[in-house]
Amino acid sequence: MITTDRVLIVGAGLGALYAALKLAPRPVLVISPETLGEGASSAWAQGGVAAAMAASDSSESHARDTEYAGAGTVDPAVARLVTAEARHHILDLTALGTPFDRDAEGGYVMSREAAHSVARVVRVKGDQAGHEIMQTLIAEVRATPSVQVAEGVLASGIEVENGQVTGVWVEKAREPSGRLLIRTPAVLLAGGGSGGLFAVTTNPPRIRGQVIGMAARAGARIADPEFVQFHPTAIATGEDPAPLATEALRGEGAILVNARGERFMTAVHELAELAPRDIVARAVYLERQAGREPALDTRAALGEEVLTRFPAVAQACKRAGIDPVSCPIPVAAAAHYHMGGVDVDTAGRASLGRLWVCGEASSTGLHGANRLASNGLLEALVFAKICAEGIAAALPAPAETPEVALDFPPGGCVVDETAVARMRRAMTDGVGVVRDAAGLTEALRVIAEVEAAAACEAMRNMTATATLIAAAALKREESRGGHFRADFPQTDPVLAQRTHITLAEALEIRARALEVR
Repeated sequence: MITTDRVLIVGAGLGALYAALKLAPRPVLVISPETLGEGASSAWAQGGVAAAMAASDSSESHARDTEYAGAGTVDPAVARLVTAEARHHILDLTALGTPFDRDAEGGYVMSREAAHSVARVVRVKGDQAGHEIMQTLIAEVRATPSVQVAEGVLASGIEVENGQVTGVWVEKAREPSGRLLIRTPAVLLAGGGSGGLFAVTTNPPRIRGQVIGMAARAGARIADPEFVQFHPTAIATGEDPAPLATEALRGEGAILVNARGERFMTAVHELAELAPRDIVARAVYLERQAGREPALDTRAALGEEVLTRFPAVAQACKRAGIDPVSCPIPVAAAAHYHMGGVDVDTAGRASLGRLWVCGEASSTGLHGANRLASNGLLEALVFAKICAEGIAAALPAPAETPEVALDFPPGGCVVDETAVARMRRAMTDGVGVVRDAAGLTEALRVIAEVEAAAACEAMRNMTATATLIAAAALKREESRGGHFRADFPQTDPVLAQRTHITLAEALEIRARALEVR
């Protein structure tokens, strides 16, 4: 055990780094499993940041679109709060040096994405927004003396005394080691979502719900875990994780077709390819289930420009031997974003004292049952700043604080990747785009068996989050947003409310389901 006066930030994506900068000159310690810029979902984000930057747009319109996409469970006050702050954060990132795309008059170039009423997604180099914003923040963090970054270190547990978080357990991320407890006056969790718990995902390999799971295991209340967003246009080439074909392609006019050459979205929704993501994802999933091989056709809309304007998509196609200029890109629905997470208030505070959470690991009420496209990075920015301000207000004035020397004891264990693969497949099969009671119960059975055999804390954190997702999905007997039950296909107005659940309650649901089975 070691003790420090540094604020401990778990994670190294956009929310974590932005918060570290907003806390300066207060000393912080950032815990990053990978080298900065690697392995964070933020760096993989293609579309950009949603913000009402055009004179013809407004934050009120952005908030309305957010509520519409969220299928009845968005917190309107949070939607207003976040969208009102959007412009400020774009200007802040611009001042830091983020090279947002600009037109000849110096205005921001914006894309239209699903369920937005106007083009309001600010982008960088077509599909490089996440990478470029992260590079800007990494350069600032490296140059900020108050920020210490511990790379190759994994957080695996939270220490709690009398309902107050007192520290975080850490271990080496790249090799087995014993665990080390770092005692700290405040903890900010900003460690990403849960997409890697599914066999088909667009998330980096290490994003497997560990941060949400360790908070839940410590007793933190969780919100909306059943609401997982499946991106409709992951490039279906067999890569794990699956490369992403950004929604901006559809905003530019790309269409979805099947093996027969039929444009199938026009019969599904009035907005066709720009319908809310859950609707497009289900349509793509059902086409694939029917053997009609859905694909994204960029030929008429972009032609050869797809190669230069969307370099990440072009590179993924090249790796797979696909020429998007001459043929459609095969696509599949893939776990992409977790609307659920650690339940926080409008100050970013969790139900445990001295614990703040921002980014995809949190659930603020902004996304409801279905996140509006490109609101993810925006929420991370807004709540990173809010959390930083709350932490600063809760602590005494910063003082000179030495860097933390991490000396790990021997021991440790390695995650059983075979067991992880089994659980990921069970999650995709039973807790995926289309769910029912039988599939959810089978998934819970597999999760329970994997959990019983788990030898290390990282694995138990994964099974905790998987249990929360599947159990809450089993309890919600309706279809809403990203949660679709084939056995309860209608939306129930009585259930137009958020889920608030503890791990103990999820385990009770699991136990009852397995008893009945």
